[in-house]
Amino acid sequence: MADKKADKKADKQASSVEKLIAQNRKARYEYEILDTFEAGMVLLGPEVKSLREGRANLVDSFATIRRGEAFLHKLHISAYEQANRENAEPTRERKLLLHRHQIVRLASRIKERGLTLVPLRLYFSAGRAKIELALVRGKRSHDRREDIKRRDAERETRRAARGRGGAQES
Repeated sequence: MADKKADKKADKQASSVEKLIAQNRKARYEYEILDTFEAGMVLLGPEVKSLREGRANLVDSFATIRRGEAFLHKLHISAYEQANRENAEPTRERKLLLHRHQIVRLASRIKERGLTLVPLRLYFSAGRAKIELALVRGKRSHDRREDIKRRDAERETRRAARGRGGAQES
């Protein structure tokens, strides 16, 4: 009896692990991230199978809110080879599943000057395809340069600390 409970618990923990499908690394460089949200997506069967193979691209995709509903644009999910007729257009508009209060909050903040919704990650969580959306503001070129300088300075301090703590270099 105890073994069955342990097996169920292990299965539940294994299913709650996130499996990353695609990541938009460029978004973290180009935008200042103000807030993040997790949303589900309305997908067709062949699209889910294609995602399980890791065939998705988040570059240039964005989300909009129309008539109280959220939609994701330009997310490229490649066609699933074995599904001939059932394959949908790879870059079709997909509905996002968010709570009403989240949609209202996002819609009001998007109306602010210069804010937009950009997907950061696409992943499976407990067997369901999820997307992490970020409310972002575009960075200026001098902001990007400052980020690069800060990153380089942090890297140098880590190198210096590592050198001091370990064996002496010749």
